Amino acid sequence: MNAAPPPGLAGSSGPEEDQAPIDELELLRWSEALAGIARTGLGFTENPYERERFEEVLAVAADIRAAAGRCHDPAAQIVEWLDAVGRGVPGYVTPKVAVGAVVSDDDGRVLLIRRADSGFWLYPTGWADVGYSSSEIAVKEVAEETGIDCEPLRLIAVLDSMRHGFTSVPTYSLVYHCRAVGGTLRAHPVECTGVGFFAEDDLPSPLAGPDIWVRHAFGSVRGEVTSVLFDAPRVPPWRSEN
Repeated sequence: MNAAPPPGLAGSSGPEEDQAPIDELELLRWSEALAGIARTGLGFTENPYERERFEEVLAVAADIRAAAGRCHDPAAQIVEWLDAVGRGVPGYVTPKVAVGAVVSDDDGRVLLIRRADSGFWLYPTGWADVGYSSSEIAVKEVAEETGIDCEPLRLIAVLDSMRHGFTSVPTYSLVYHCRAVGGTLRAHPVECTGVGFFAEDDLPSPLAGPDIWVRHAFGSVRGEVTSVLFDAPRVPPWRSEN
């Protein structure tokens, strides 16, 4: 007698043709999830047999990442993951944290940068450094990337950056609405190839993820939106239809 497939997997909720196709971003998410489970297990176990099994899971995760087009050498990817394994609580793998800032001026325009790594325009954002609060990171990143001094007003979004294709690294991004209070526009010589304030009806191109944040950000600037934007839960989380 055949066992029923686990909930959420293909074949468990209807004919195969009813399932949404698996895209590269979904494969990347599966790869990172498996790698995170395996690395966390390696960080806590002392059992050599469990270590072998977790390393096998890393090999599967590396192959999935290669299938997603994000890894040219699965063996090297496994070594990179193993080198990052910690012990105990420091070894528990969690998403990285980034902080973004939607900075508005007195005319209701928003500060955007053109990222040197991708060529896309987006609000200033960067990794959260140890020793700073998240709002302090927002102020620091804006000053470093654009030369503008700003004052954080409130948190307006908490986003899964990998889910939206902003990064291939599992990342939670905290986004603040900030008010420009001084400084002079100056693009960072390495990280940015452009910088400026833009109105909602005059945004530059190409723009990263406009359907995700633009309406919410400008609504917040105008005082029309007071809620925090976040990613709704997927049901089921692992093989949902798009």
